[in-house]
Amino acid sequence: MSPLVVYFLAATFVSSIGMLFILLVKKGLKKHISVRWQYKMNSLFFVLLAIPFIPDGFFSSLTTSLNLGNLLWLNILRFEGGQMVNTPTAVGGIGLTDGVGWLQDFAVPITPTTPEYPLLILIIIGVWFAGIIAFTSVILRGNKNLRLIKESVKLIEDKEVLSLFFHCKALVGVKGNMMLGTSVLVKVPMTVGFFKTFIVLPAEKISLNDTRYALLHELTHCKNKDIQINSLMCLFQILYWFNPVVYLVFKQMRLDRELACDTAILEMLPNAYHVLYGATLLNFVSAISRPSELFLTAGMGGSEPQIIKRIKHITSYTTESGLLKVKSVCIFVVMGIFIFCQIPIISAFASSDDSRFHFQADNVLYKDLSYFFDGFEGSFVLYDLESSLYTIHNREMSEMRVSPLSTYKIFSALIALETGYLDASNTVQQWDGTPQPFEAWNQNHNLASAMQSSVNWYFQYFDAQVGLETLRSYLALLHYGNRNLSGGLTDFWIESSLRISPVEQVKLLRNVYLNDTIFEGDHIDTVKDALRLTANLSGKTGTGIINGRAANGWFIGYIENEGSSFIFATYIQGDDNAGGSMAAQITLSILADKGIYYAN
Repeated sequence: MSPLVVYFLAATFVSSIGMLFILLVKKGLKKHISVRWQYKMNSLFFVLLAIPFIPDGFFSSLTTSLNLGNLLWLNILRFEGGQMVNTPTAVGGIGLTDGVGWLQDFAVPITPTTPEYPLLILIIIGVWFAGIIAFTSVILRGNKNLRLIKESVKLIEDKEVLSLFFHCKALVGVKGNMMLGTSVLVKVPMTVGFFKTFIVLPAEKISLNDTRYALLHELTHCKNKDIQINSLMCLFQILYWFNPVVYLVFKQMRLDRELACDTAILEMLPNAYHVLYGATLLNFVSAISRPSELFLTAGMGGSEPQIIKRIKHITSYTTESGLLKVKSVCIFVVMGIFIFCQIPIISAFASSDDSRFHFQADNVLYKDLSYFFDGFEGSFVLYDLESSLYTIHNREMSEMRVSPLSTYKIFSALIALETGYLDASNTVQQWDGTPQPFEAWNQNHNLASAMQSSVNWYFQYFDAQVGLETLRSYLALLHYGNRNLSGGLTDFWIESSLRISPVEQVKLLRNVYLNDTIFEGDHIDTVKDALRLTANLSGKTGTGIINGRAANGWFIGYIENEGSSFIFATYIQGDDNAGGSMAAQITLSILADKGIYYAN
């Protein structure tokens, strides 16, 4: 929940900046944008308001290509849904079969704590929903009067008024069935009804001249779909009740709506009738009690400051020139491009929900291999270096980010070698005598034996020497999963904050295998030697033991087979026995079935 809250607030902030910028452009270039295009430009506000509600997957390709999804301060704000705590007890190591039994899949059990959402997040969500409820109540209470107005409408039967009505409809260019009537409940001409439209005039008799201009005004609102637009504004007003920029924007939008409506009518009328139209508008000023800003209506009235601005516009109206139209269109297009450029920035915040890696490639073959998994949930990813083809079982899980567990030790070793804390010529590290949960850990180890027995203390020691900030920098350069080390220096890779998907594991191993990384070739060769299981198979397992049961398992690595090379990653989940050993057995079965690997 917290990443969603962070994303929404951050995206709202960026959207608000965009809206303020558009308002400034509209004000600064007012003389170069026609009234009609000032109104059309308001559609860009709706785009900005909608972006925070668009799923982050919509922006994934832009986020990935621009690499904007891992801003440091967002990582700090991120909340991890559950923390894992190491317990002092341990389960026995699990030996792999099929000719690689010397690789010990040791794992320390962990106990998940109950996730607790930060109090601040709960308060923010609570206040937001309370505001939504309050504003919805206000709007519903105000708009329930519309039903009363509709019920009170008395259809007009006067033939002269009806003739005028049909004439105005033809002049404006409005089609469709509309009801024309009067009501004692209205003082200003208005249009109501989202689906069935009512044009309602005051019951008090008004002149035929005022009726003509009132009808032209309301019919123009119908043509512009202003009731529907006002409904959308009400929806966003509810959702963004806390944002003062939205109030400012909607205030300007309502003024632009009326100015555009007035302009459309002035264009229909000869110049001599412009004053009469303005006079009609003034005739209704005294009847205006309050603006219907939160109601699903479109009326001829408005607030007093709004009416004053409209009268000034009417008195100074001139026909827009062709040059003004061209400039208006150009400014609108530039603003549209500006809004589009906001998408990568906002999508960066979308990636704060880092639970998935959105993989997009053309060279992918998705294949059902579930019969190899024997009841376990899991994914298998294979990359053929010769054909550059991915073969993936379970697309959903192949993109799901989970704890790397002991597979992280590959990159822990590479970083330690690269930073000089681990010497490639002598990788032995002395055991400090602290009793370990496995007998195999209670001794000195070099890199190869530490990989074989998956010795936690060996890699935790070097991580501590490298330091959290340096580790974070290297993982960022590598694009290693979500790069989140907030789980703590010793445990971030053990069912904690650091997470990576099977597809990302394969992409990283491919780069390591091809020596296409930030690491020196000698350091990569040192780690490759430590990962070798047989003459042509190299890999590393990882097991997550939760509440005494092997619940998660990894096996990642590569195969060199008669001139061909393949990178693979298998991840499984289950209630029990879903450890690295089982992941390895599933992997070898699949590879054997494909004729890629056979155990000696």
